[in-house]
Amino acid sequence: MKFVFKIWIMVFWFACISVWPVTAQDKGNFSITPKTNQQKKWRVGYYEGGEYLDYQQVFIATVKELMALGWIHPMDIPDQQGEQTRDFWKWLGKTIKSDYIEFVEDGHYSANWDDARTKETVEKIISRLTTKKDINLMIAAGTTAGQGLANNRHSTPTIVISSSDPIGAGIVKSREDSGFDHVTAQVDPFRYERQIRVFHDIIGFKKLGVAYANTKEGRAYAAIHDIEKLSKKFGFEMVSCYTEDEIPDLKLAEESVKKCFRDLSQKVDAIYVTAQNGVNPGSIPELVKIINAAKIPTFAQASSDEVKAGFLMSISQAGWKYVGHFFAETMAKIFNGAKPRQLDQLFEEPPKIAINLKTAELIQYDPPVDVLGSADEIYTEIKPVK
Repeated sequence: MKFVFKIWIMVFWFACISVWPVTAQDKGNFSITPKTNQQKKWRVGYYEGGEYLDYQQVFIATVKELMALGWIHPMDIPDQQGEQTRDFWKWLGKTIKSDYIEFVEDGHYSANWDDARTKETVEKIISRLTTKKDINLMIAAGTTAGQGLANNRHSTPTIVISSSDPIGAGIVKSREDSGFDHVTAQVDPFRYERQIRVFHDIIGFKKLGVAYANTKEGRAYAAIHDIEKLSKKFGFEMVSCYTEDEIPDLKLAEESVKKCFRDLSQKVDAIYVTAQNGVNPGSIPELVKIINAAKIPTFAQASSDEVKAGFLMSISQAGWKYVGHFFAETMAKIFNGAKPRQLDQLFEEPPKIAINLKTAELIQYDPPVDVLGSADEIYTEIKPVK
């Protein structure tokens, strides 16, 4: 009875939140109508700290929404392999048709999660932006890229996508103000708190396992501050296990997460699967086997694609459409004369649940009708992430 009561609390909590994305207001009225750059195309560049699936999916969603807004002629986007964005970038440069936007052929940069290469790449980009000045807008994917370009060393409009906590990472000043005229980022201050609340309301865990890199960046990515705050409020214990992240050796990163999952599965009754390089399409199948064999319920921080691959639940991404539309409109407004600092940064995705019923069966969890009724994505089998 107590468990059912918790489910009703969760359903009521969802009902109290709008199903539409939450946004604030721009500091001005800016058009999103397609326009040229004085009869030329707007030239776009891209920088990422390294490959990560979230970057690829948000970027693809943004391109799709640029098509919907009329900036790019609509066409089917081919399925991508792995986490890369470089092949997609090459495809954009060779294939898309647009009178307004050009994804510059040599404008894609990736540091491959190497610290030395990161510094070199940032210097190369900033030199290009301040001397050659042939790029009109930069897309900075992730926290590392955002930190590299959110400064006064250049003035090229920069949109930071897929940063877990741009305020905590020092990329932007606050949710209302980026602090730089040429920088804007998506800010969702309660995203991970919502996730933990939902997971706890459904499962009622007493010990929550979290695997993450014990660095300032790693703690920010894993939302450790939010978890610690809620652990005090709801009376559960957070059990930490430290991993390797943002390193060139992807195999080492993967093995560190696998080891943590094995250790945590003996100590906890639930695991919050945090976003990091060691959790990727190549490692997820084995991670799923480890925790499902131990019958441990999981919540994927990154996306519902990981639920499709075998973790128990997450917040549905609604096909990434909403966040892609947010960034596409941000680009359109900048091309129409808005300064990035003038644009709203607050964007909260619609709170919908994704759940894998095959995983639920394997870990012997019987989701009540109330949970299924609040689910936007329901998977009945485990399929590897492409």
